Amino acid sequence: MSRPLEPDNEEERLAALRSFDILDSDPERAFDDLVRIAAAICDVPMAAVTLIDRNRQWFKAQVGMDNPDPSLETSFCAHTILSPGAMTVVPDATRDARFADNPLVTAGNGIRFYAGAPLVTSDGFALGALCLVDAQPRQLEPFQLTALDALSRQVSQLLELRRVSRQLSHQLRERGWYEQQMQLYQDQLEQQNADLSEQTRTDVLTGLPNRRAFAAALEAAMRKAEESGEPLAVAVLDVDHFKTINDLHGHDEGDRVLVALADMLKSQSAGRGLAARYGGEEFVILMPGAKCDEARLQCEYMRQSVGLLPIGLPVSVSIGLADRQGGDTAETMFRRADQALYEAKRSGRDRVVVAT
Repeated sequence: MSRPLEPDNEEERLAALRSFDILDSDPERAFDDLVRIAAAICDVPMAAVTLIDRNRQWFKAQVGMDNPDPSLETSFCAHTILSPGAMTVVPDATRDARFADNPLVTAGNGIRFYAGAPLVTSDGFALGALCLVDAQPRQLEPFQLTALDALSRQVSQLLELRRVSRQLSHQLRERGWYEQQMQLYQDQLEQQNADLSEQTRTDVLTGLPNRRAFAAALEAAMRKAEESGEPLAVAVLDVDHFKTINDLHGHDEGDRVLVALADMLKSQSAGRGLAARYGGEEFVILMPGAKCDEARLQCEYMRQSVGLLPIGLPVSVSIGLADRQGGDTAETMFRRADQALYEAKRSGRDRVVVAT
């Protein structure tokens, strides 16, 4: 195991850490929320905000960790602060010479994946890290790395806010100015949290709502339909032979097809429903107020429109459609649409099949 080295500016770094007066402080919801957002965006079971003291690693906030180890010798984050300008990403700790024999790795169900974004002050001192941990080897998507970097900056801003708050509370006498500064920081943080929350509900490639957003919209539409008695339909759309497109033309061309298809679905569902990317080459369309025949015509029009997309490649889609039946839940209705999609694929593709 490679014991983490001390940063060259260790004494100055520790002095900067002490200036925040945060070690051994009580839990704070703002830090807890950012840790939960990081874990959700990156789909990992464990995440934490850590601060590296002289002889220990201290956890300001954490999720999914039972009795986290404060030892500096086993700390991954103590390695992260050695490179304040970059994230430390370990896809598989068993294959990394720094960590392969670390007790946190060799233990049963030990650490396999780690990603840490350093928490850097305005003076350039790395105080700790916003880190992600998993017991399975993995890689993060580019948008997840971007989000982790943004969240680490928010944690650093929260630390600065605490320090400014302490200084202001001791030095300022004019309450109005103090409250104005606090509100400014709070507004900025709330706006950044709102932006990050939106990221968790939007597909980064197409800009459509993602699977999570669609599930919430479907549940809301089902409740409304049950109360009003209005019809409701849902369609599941899948690009035919999409793997062949990627294999023959490359993933960039595959992405271009998905973006063009998403733009068409968005325009055709605007004002009448919701189109979302469910995952991979699969999309879903929510059609409130549409009877089965109306929904089928809309799906047929979408299917035909795919062949007219100006993308220079022959592309078709298969669509499974289900309308709300008595006793349906959101889950059973979606499952019937998905089964209809399977039937459309099995019976030849490039068609719309209505669930029975």
